[in-house]
Amino acid sequence: MLNLLITGMIFCGAALMVYNIYGFIKFARFIRPRKTWKQNNAILYIPIVLLVMFLLGYLFVGVFGKPDIVMGGILFGGSIFVFIMYKMLTNVTEKILESEQLEAQLMAAEESSRIKNRFLASVSHEMRTPMNVIIGLTDICLKDPTLQPATRTHLEKVDLNAGHLMSLIRNILDINSIETGRFTINNEKFSLNELLDQVSDIAGALCGDKGLDYQARISETAAGQYIGDSVQIKNILLSLLDNAVKYTDAPGDVRFTADTAPGGDGTDDEKHLCTFTVADTGIGIDPDFLPHMFDTFSQEDASSTNRFGGGGLSLALAKNTAELMGGTITVKSKKGQGSEFTFTVPLQFAAEEPKPENVSLEGKRVLIVEDLPENAEIVADLLDLEGVETEFAENGLIALNMVKAADAGYYDAVLMDLRMPVMDGLECTIQIRALDRPDTKKLPIIALTANAFESDIKATREAGMNAHLAKPTDADLLFDTIRQLLREM
Repeated sequence: MLNLLITGMIFCGAALMVYNIYGFIKFARFIRPRKTWKQNNAILYIPIVLLVMFLLGYLFVGVFGKPDIVMGGILFGGSIFVFIMYKMLTNVTEKILESEQLEAQLMAAEESSRIKNRFLASVSHEMRTPMNVIIGLTDICLKDPTLQPATRTHLEKVDLNAGHLMSLIRNILDINSIETGRFTINNEKFSLNELLDQVSDIAGALCGDKGLDYQARISETAAGQYIGDSVQIKNILLSLLDNAVKYTDAPGDVRFTADTAPGGDGTDDEKHLCTFTVADTGIGIDPDFLPHMFDTFSQEDASSTNRFGGGGLSLALAKNTAELMGGTITVKSKKGQGSEFTFTVPLQFAAEEPKPENVSLEGKRVLIVEDLPENAEIVADLLDLEGVETEFAENGLIALNMVKAADAGYYDAVLMDLRMPVMDGLECTIQIRALDRPDTKKLPIIALTANAFESDIKATREAGMNAHLAKPTDADLLFDTIRQLLREM
């Protein structure tokens, strides 16, 4: 009986060793084609040869030998040990495969993100270029005092819809920048009461066009200079007010209030908590939809989308931007009774500064560097409204040669496109700054481009440009930027 047990252990061990050999052969075939093993294929076969020799030893002992219980146990245990090692090797291989698959998926996702970013950058540039023509020409026409009333009405509608399209483009790009971590908050000194007056004027006009009653209450404490991102604060407030106007039918009303308090809790006189409230008597929001109010592309129902329009981006962008500034946006609403949005943001209080002296642009000379003549013509026409003389260069190389040939101080400023043939705007700026002339070191160079990503703004700063304006740019913003840079010279 004991001999039968010993023989069974030996032959079971031999059978298990056959399975082990088969497993190692499978592993060798799997691992051999991989790049890291192409120069080390021979080592994969050493365990197989050794296991075959063990198997022959098992068979020799089982057929011709007289093993005892100790020998049988050792041989059977050896097969089990090899089996366990094979299973461990298999598990490690599976983990490596999972890791490689995850790495491949991550690389694919990163490549997809890069493709999306390139696509968005390209689409942004291609869309902004014709929009620059549309908005620029419309702006020029609207400034004509002899324009017929009916034509003015049509052009104002064109301007309104063009502005709406540009806001959608900006929202898409900003949402993408936030998702990819490339969205930055700027901290600059600005006048809060001037910003609120601008916002209130726009909201009042929107309400007037729709027949809504508009009420604004701006606290006296909101007056003064603050440090923060005025552009993003203005965008958030306009998004909330535009949303209120959009979902409120006449007769109805929209109310806007603004207030500030030192420290928010009274502990910091330099840090103020600014609170802005936008309330309306519009259609309201269903309680079930409130948790999804700020989700990207969220819409309460298709009928509202068809009736009121909107892409479901503005509120999501507003909330994300507010949180990046350390603020919050909350909402209270009742279906059929209206909504109330509250935007709070902490801002650093800054000492009031006297208003800078007004700089006249009359007689100033600006070099427009732009490869599309129609864009250059629009900018020249806008500057002509302020009495600015302009010259034109169709690429960076021509602009560089014009600056070289000009006397010191001949040009008061340069408006530089980025994408141009022969020499782009970044290289042209670098070359201008490198000229051995004092005037070219401080010559105001302003990027005027359809490249509107944060990476583009960073690149213009690194090249030596003084400011970055995205096409289509507001005429007043263009004038103010040139005045500010001339004032700083």
